[in-house]
Amino acid sequence: MAQKKSYSQKKKPRKKTSVRRYPRHRRGQGPKLADIVLLVLVVTLIAFQSIRWFEKKNTQPATEQTTQTQSKQAFIRQLVPSAQKQQRERHLFTSITLAQACLESNFGQSELSQKYHNLFGIKSSDPNSPLLTTKEYVNGQWITVKARFMSYANYDESIRAHTMLFVNGTGWDAGHYQAVLNAANYREAAQALQDKGYATDPDYAQKLIDLIEEYKLNQYDLD
Repeated sequence: MAQKKSYSQKKKPRKKTSVRRYPRHRRGQGPKLADIVLLVLVVTLIAFQSIRWFEKKNTQPATEQTTQTQSKQAFIRQLVPSAQKQQRERHLFTSITLAQACLESNFGQSELSQKYHNLFGIKSSDPNSPLLTTKEYVNGQWITVKARFMSYANYDESIRAHTMLFVNGTGWDAGHYQAVLNAANYREAAQALQDKGYATDPDYAQKLIDLIEEYKLNQYDLD
């Protein structure tokens, strides 16, 4: 007789295996590649624009300064032939003529030099001469006054008149500026101009010397 199976015996429980599960990201969570690329592009664009702005800000003043320097140098070169002619004929240093023209006319930018070709602020006693506003140093301070000035046809005429002022002197002293013509160098000539009262500015001589040395105007002096 076949033996019946006994169901009274319990089955042994299966041993559970411990499986470590990791949480899944839900759809839509976490950065996408497209978002990362877009962010990088935006940051790069901002950085590029910032660099361009910084370079433009720092380059613009330098460019303006270069343009101004070139304009001043062009003004100086324009006067060199006439100034050297006066040095050959009257022994006035070319560098002194150029420095005075630069200082008195602001490198040809003053109204007096542009409209009337008066480079040196030479005044006039003619009542029909141009009446302009100018500054003078009186009693230890700068004051604004109105005065009449000479008018010339061109810069060459202005430079010649300037030289002849030193040659002929003043109405009260024909040899008033002889020390300027007899100076051994531009420094002595500049100091002689101040000592003889060509200008009321107490720093006039030093300003001329500074201009001569900054723009190397003595390179145009004749031996």
